[in-house]
Amino acid sequence: MSSTKPRRLTPKGEQTRQRIVVAAAQLMFDRGVAATTVEDVRDAARVSNSQVYHYFTDKNALIRAVIAYQSDTIVGAQEPMFARLDTVDGFRAWRDFLVAHQRQMHCRGGCPLGSLGSELAEVNPIARADVATAFRRWESGVRSGLRSMAEAGRLDPAVDPDKLATATLAALQGALLLTQLQRDTAPLEATLDTMIDHIASRTRPAPDGAPVS
Repeated sequence: MSSTKPRRLTPKGEQTRQRIVVAAAQLMFDRGVAATTVEDVRDAARVSNSQVYHYFTDKNALIRAVIAYQSDTIVGAQEPMFARLDTVDGFRAWRDFLVAHQRQMHCRGGCPLGSLGSELAEVNPIARADVATAFRRWESGVRSGLRSMAEAGRLDPAVDPDKLATATLAALQGALLLTQLQRDTAPLEATLDTMIDHIASRTRPAPDGAPVS
């Protein structure tokens, strides 16, 4: 298995490696993985061939680094919000964040992780597993909020928070694809609003009488 990151990088080395990964991520986002060559990445990052291959043994190692980068960029940006997903208001704030991001992107590109997964799943089993891990990280953030809601007695006991988290992420991915195709955030807004309304409908007053949201 190819290593995605060399050991004991100097600060300058880490900066160079990161520049290569960021350039590769942007090219793969814009063109797709198959249409992005190592030479393309080299030129975009303004490095030499020897520098690319110093940090990455082959294109597969670079792909894995891009997946890790996108996971940190996409899921990492949301992680501060996951702690608030134990309330309906927290889910609404998360919804607004996702919609605002798509508007900022002019609804282009969809979900970078989803795009990587759809392109690599049937041709690169190691990359497929890496993308699956990134999605589990994303799902875990949603699930932790719903579990907290359940543990506090604010979610209907008949609701399985794990299944609800999976359904929420699956709905989000479908909505991001429609938003990309239609160049309109309406599908994303409708999907998230529907999921949040469903969550709200299965909540109940906290045992101490505090408001649900």
